[in-house]
Amino acid sequence: MTLDTQKSLKFQVYDEVDVAYAALGAKKYAQAIGFNSPSQYMISTAVSELARNIYVYAKKGTVLLNYVDDEFKQGMQVIADDFGPGIVDIEKALLDTYSTGGTMGVGLPGTKRLMDEFKIESIVGKGTKVTIVKWL
Repeated sequence: MTLDTQKSLKFQVYDEVDVAYAALGAKKYAQAIGFNSPSQYMISTAVSELARNIYVYAKKGTVLLNYVDDEFKQGMQVIADDFGPGIVDIEKALLDTYSTGGTMGVGLPGTKRLMDEFKIESIVGKGTKVTIVKWL
């Protein structure tokens, strides 16, 4: 499979299998950009966590993969977007072991650690948008 990194890839997340497709797509996209194998897996893991959050908490949303070039460095941007219930307390949600869904609570903080940039925006009742970037 040849990927055109000048084009974005978008994954709809409606089902558990969509989480796997987004993670695999992210790994392949990262490989096409030129990331080494460990970085590909870090990106794939981060995408899996974000897509899983969409599936579990919002029921539907999107994961968008973009190639980014800021003149000095290149990398990969991921935008996970949903129109779910939103996050009441973002600071708490970013703490290790905090979970409102009965999980281990390592998804968002782990994603933040795996990536070089992490931004989260959430409005209760409207949804959540997480933007992450990994640089080559």
